[in-house]
Amino acid sequence: MAAIAQGSVVAVIGSGAMGSGIAQVAAVAGYQVKLFDMRPEAVSKAIADIGAVFGKLVEKGKMSAADADAARARLHGVSGLGDVADAALVVEAVAENLDVKRSLFGDLEGIVSDDAILATNTSSISVTAIAAKLRRPQRLAGMHFFNPVPLMALVEVVSGLATDPAVAQTVYDTAAAWGKSPVHAKSTPGFIVNRVARPYYAEGWRLLNEQAADAATIDAVMREAGGFRMGPFELMDLIGHDVNFSVTQSVFSAYYNDPRFTPSVLQQEMVNAGFLGRKAGRGFYQYGEGAAAPQPKAEAPQPKPEYIGYSIEPGMSGKLTEPMVERLRARGIAVTNRKSAEGHSHAEEPAFHCNGAAIYLTDGRTATQRAADNRHPDTVVYDLVFDAASSPRIAIAAAEQCNPRAVDAAVGMFQAAGFTVTRLDDVPGLAVMRTVAMLANEAADAVQQGVCSAAAADTAMQKGVNYPRGPLAWADMVGVKHIVKVLDNMAQAYGEDRYRVSPLLRRKQASGAKIHA
Repeated sequence: MAAIAQGSVVAVIGSGAMGSGIAQVAAVAGYQVKLFDMRPEAVSKAIADIGAVFGKLVEKGKMSAADADAARARLHGVSGLGDVADAALVVEAVAENLDVKRSLFGDLEGIVSDDAILATNTSSISVTAIAAKLRRPQRLAGMHFFNPVPLMALVEVVSGLATDPAVAQTVYDTAAAWGKSPVHAKSTPGFIVNRVARPYYAEGWRLLNEQAADAATIDAVMREAGGFRMGPFELMDLIGHDVNFSVTQSVFSAYYNDPRFTPSVLQQEMVNAGFLGRKAGRGFYQYGEGAAAPQPKAEAPQPKPEYIGYSIEPGMSGKLTEPMVERLRARGIAVTNRKSAEGHSHAEEPAFHCNGAAIYLTDGRTATQRAADNRHPDTVVYDLVFDAASSPRIAIAAAEQCNPRAVDAAVGMFQAAGFTVTRLDDVPGLAVMRTVAMLANEAADAVQQGVCSAAAADTAMQKGVNYPRGPLAWADMVGVKHIVKVLDNMAQAYGEDRYRVSPLLRRKQASGAKIHA
């Protein structure tokens, strides 16, 4: 299959933010664009606004004047649906209402040719349901763009039960011709992004609810340790808590109240209070003039321990420990391999050791539980970081039994490595690790259930919501075995089905294979 030919007519129905963005992208890509809206004045404004955008791009040297003039000339406002009869592709970007979309496509089916492709930009409604009443449902597919359309690369190409695979492939190829990064998805609740992203918010809410830290601190850990562009609470403030809560409720209901998607009572309270985020001037942060941003918590400076050792058993992967060792050594800090130096190993490895403290990467147990299991009270656990060589912050938690001197030693060790150290309350899986594990788990289930490929899942999360690494690639980097251990230990700690392990992850763990071959 191939993309719809350049120069063909693309009709865009709806001239709001999404519709005008789609029209702009198609015009720049060389297509004749017909823009329709029930409000003619909205079409005129949208075309004028797109022209203004082109002007700014020319001023910044990002577009030539000739290209801007040509793209602007390809934009045509039309006053009736009948004017789109010659469209090869019609993209709908109207209200998220099943009846409205069905009615529109029913009208379009009597206007456009039988070989024209119909596409819906829906973000949440079943593509199967939208197409169900059409005479030729096989020619309708989802073409889900992300806002702002000109800047966001991802397009989810969504196939309903009746969608002709050739139609989906033509939509995919056309999106690619428009300079986008398309992925194929099956029409299931949330498609890829709105489903797989749920744990990013849900685990943030759980951390806050369990008083692991305040919102600003959790956001800082997810940004500066996890590498995410925004923490969950500042991101929800940007999206709007009413919108985010509504999507969570929708996915929860669509999956028949699966506990993985349980909405947060705390977010319901935010909505009840009208603390909707930036658009309301207040969410977790204040947005009025002169409002001060709350500062994330960090540990006071501690001296570098006199001795820092580490231990890795023969045959055990130290791929997450060794980069931390290298970071310490790069700062001129001596780190001794305990096994080679002392001829014995600690009860559980890999681990760091200083001033009696045993310091482990979290495996989903609390530090308190791990201390009890190992009969070593001076236990500290540390969180996953995006890049052991460069991440500026790290989170830790200490067992309730832990001597304060041992905690200070762990803090001093990480500070000596150049980290800002944030101490969380002793919650299972800490912040980054539990979130990454749950994101990988949800992506794995989407792959297992045929919603998308592993590559599509990772592309969608990187291009659609700017994750620093695809969740399945992250699972491969951490090690599927460790991700499964984290989830199993969290399920044990909470006694909830929420943390059940995807069959795909369990299978990869058993075989020792990576998710990405």
